Order: sequence, then structure tokens, then C-alpha cells
Amino acid sequence: MIQLLWQGQYVVFILLIVALVLSLTVHELGHALVAKCFGDTTAERAGRITLNPIAHIDPVGLLMVIIVGFGFAKPVPTNPANFTSPRADLWVAAAGPLMNLLLAVVCWNAFVLAWEAGWQNQAGQIFFTLLAQINLLLMVFNLLPIGPLDGHYIAPHLMPNSVARLYRFYNARYGAMALLGLVVASLMGLPLLKWLAEFSTSLLTLITLV
Repeated sequence: MIQLLWQGQYVVFILLIVALVLSLTVHELGHALVAKCFGDTTAERAGRITLNPIAHIDPVGLLMVIIVGFGFAKPVPTNPANFTSPRADLWVAAAGPLMNLLLAVVCWNAFVLAWEAGWQNQAGQIFFTLLAQINLLLMVFNLLPIGPLDGHYIAPHLMPNSVARLYRFYNARYGAMALLGLVVASLMGLPLLKWLAEFSTSLLTLITLV
């Protein structure tokens, strides 16, 4: 991202930051809302049921995204002891990626309708394209079933109990290292982020409903 500044693409850089902050905010809000729906008000009491990005954005995590392409937002605090369903962790985890998908679908199709109606603004095209792509990328990335990513809460519910126990055991011990290894490998030349971005962009045709 920071290369955009060296290339003089200041407007694109600003639009990208705005789209990223909005996407991360909606993602974390989804976790907080669904946690409350399942009986846990920990996130609500921490002030996380809000669209105010200050409540969700970690400055260091955002800076890392800008500089190296990987980063993080503030994790939503939850207390599983308060959950009213044994599958609550599945839905709380899935809520973040699903909110990203919802935002991508709504904003992208609204933009397509506006474009076809004659609102052909270049800055608007850049922003809504970035917004849709970022949300799809966040959805895909967070569904990876390793480390602390949302996918590691979802995956065990798709496995037989014996396999799920082993998965939880090994992911708890090695998942974070595996994720860090992928990040380091990507920074050293493995085009992981490029592959994920290309796959996410290919999903635009699937979410175009108009």
C-alpha cells in the first residue's frame, strides 16, 4: 500500500485507507453483535457495538497493513462461558467474514446500479471497487483455518469430534506459528497475498446481482 505514496497516487492511497478502516470496523462489529445475540455482553460492555472505527482499529495493526500488507484490528473480547449455545463460537467467528461479504455485495451492487444510471465518477469507481475487493479479501483471509483467524473457530464444527479435538490441540500450539510463517514467507516472495487477492477479485462476478 505504501508504494502508492512513492508513486504519487495520493487519492488512491486515501481511498484505500478509508475502505480498509470501514471494512475492519464492520468485520469486528459483526463479531460483537453476534456475541451479544448468543448471550455474551462482554463486547458490548467494552464499547465494541459501534460503527466508530476508533473502537475497533488498532493503530499498530493498521500501520502494519500499510507498510507490509498484513495487519490486524482489535480483537473483540468474548467470554464463552456466557454463550447460550455450544455452537455460538462458530457463529460469532463467522459473523466477521459474513459482514464483509454483506458489505461487499451491498456496496458493489449499489455502485453498479449507480454507474449504469449515469453516475460515472472515477473516484467513486476506485473507492467502491477497492471497498468490494478489500471486503472479499478480508472474508477469504479470515476463513483460513489457522492461528487466531476466524476460520479456526469454524473448522472444528465441520469435522468429526475426534478430528476436531486433534485440530484444536495442534492449532492451539502451532497455529499462530504457522500463520506467522505464512506471513514471513509472503514477505520473502511467496505470492500468498497476491493469490488471495486474485481469488477475491474473481468473486466480484459472483456477487454482481444487477
